[in-house]
Amino acid sequence: MTYYDARETRDPAERERGLMARLPAQIAHAQANAPAFAGLLEGVDPATITSREALARLPVTRKSELLEHQKAARPFGGFAATRWGADCRRVFASPGPLYEPESARPDYYRLARAFHAAGFRAGDLVHNTFSYHFTPAGSMMETAAHALGCTVFPAGVGQTEQQVAALADLKPNVYVGTPSFLRIILDKAEEMGIAHSFTKAFVSGEAFPTALRDAFATCGIAAYQAYATADIGLIAYETPAREGMVLDEDVILEIVRPGTGDPVAPGEVGEVVVTTFNPDYPLIRFGTGDLSAVMPGASPCGRTNVRIRGWMGRADQTTKVKGMFVHPGQIAAVAKRHPEIVRARLVVDNPDLNDRMTLHCETAQPGEALSGAIAASIRELTKLRGEVSFCAPGSLANDGKVIDDVRKYD
Repeated sequence: MTYYDARETRDPAERERGLMARLPAQIAHAQANAPAFAGLLEGVDPATITSREALARLPVTRKSELLEHQKAARPFGGFAATRWGADCRRVFASPGPLYEPESARPDYYRLARAFHAAGFRAGDLVHNTFSYHFTPAGSMMETAAHALGCTVFPAGVGQTEQQVAALADLKPNVYVGTPSFLRIILDKAEEMGIAHSFTKAFVSGEAFPTALRDAFATCGIAAYQAYATADIGLIAYETPAREGMVLDEDVILEIVRPGTGDPVAPGEVGEVVVTTFNPDYPLIRFGTGDLSAVMPGASPCGRTNVRIRGWMGRADQTTKVKGMFVHPGQIAAVAKRHPEIVRARLVVDNPDLNDRMTLHCETAQPGEALSGAIAASIRELTKLRGEVSFCAPGSLANDGKVIDDVRKYD
C-alpha cells in the first residue's frame, strides 16, 4: 500500500492539533481579504478560534445563499480573496449562475490525492470526459492528473462515436467522467466491435451504485469515486478498502443539523459543512447542502482520517443530475415563462440507473406545442434535457415541493 503523502497516516490527535493550529490564520486571512467574511465575522477574534466548539459558534454560509450574494457583489459575492490577473487563471460558471475562481496554484482542487488512491500514476493516459466549458469539472480533473504526471486527452462530453474512435486510436488506460457515460462508451465500443483499453476509472458527478461498480469490474475496470465540489474542491475520497470515504487532509468537516449550524451527534445524518484552507477562496463554515454522516473507526486501508458515508441526498431541494446542480429557482423560472402552467414539480428518477428529469405541470391547456416550448426552457435554464408531463390543475400535492428526487440505487 502506497500513500499520497505521510499526512494520510498521521495519528488522528496530531492531525486535529494541526488543523486547529492552522485555523486562526485562515480566519484572519478571510477577514482581511474577502469582504463578505469581513462582514460575517465582524468582531470575531481569530486567535480565539482554536477548537471545534469555537468554530461551531461562527455563522454557516450555505451554497444555496451564494447566488444572492453574487448577484449583489459580482463575481464571487465577496467570498474570494483573489482578483483578475495572474493569480486567477480561470473563472467558471455553474448553473444558477454561480461563479467560482481557479487560481494558478497547482492541483488547485486537491483531487490528486483522490486520483492517487484510485491507482493513477505517472505515465497514465487519462480520457477526461468532463466538460471543459462553463463548468469547472474538466479542469478539476485535468489539473489533478497533471499533478501526478499523467497525460490527459480532453475528450469532453457527448459525441459517443468519436469518443470510441479516440479510444481505439489512443488506447487510454484511465477513464474520468460520470459513471453513466462510461457505461454508454463501453456499450458503443462493443457495438462497434472495438475493445476498450480502460483499466482504471475515476467517476463523479452522480451516484455510483455498487451494482454498476461491479459491472465495470467485470470489464476489467477498477472504478473509484470521490466527493468534491467546485467551490471546496476535494472533500472526501474512496480508497481500496471500499468502506466509506476518507476526508481530505486540508479541510475541516462538520455535520450539522440541516437549517442550523449545530453539529449533530457522531453517526447522525446531517448537512455537510466544510472549512477550507484555500487562500484564494477561503470558505469558512460553508454549508454544501449535502447530507452525510461520520463513520466510526478508521479505514482498513491504513489512512487514519475521519470517514464519511458519502453523499446521502440534499438538505434542501437542490439536487444534482448528471453532474449538474438543479435549483428550485430554475424550475420556478421555467414555470414563469409559461403562464399556462398553474403549478410545476420536477421529478428526478433513474430508470436503468440513468438519471431522468420530468417536469410535471398542472395546466388546463396541454398540447404538443406547449410541451416542446417547456422542454426547450428546461434545457436553456438547466443545461439538461427534461421531459414534460401534463396533469390536471389541483392534482399535484400542495406541499411546497418544487423538486422531488425519487432516484433509487438498489
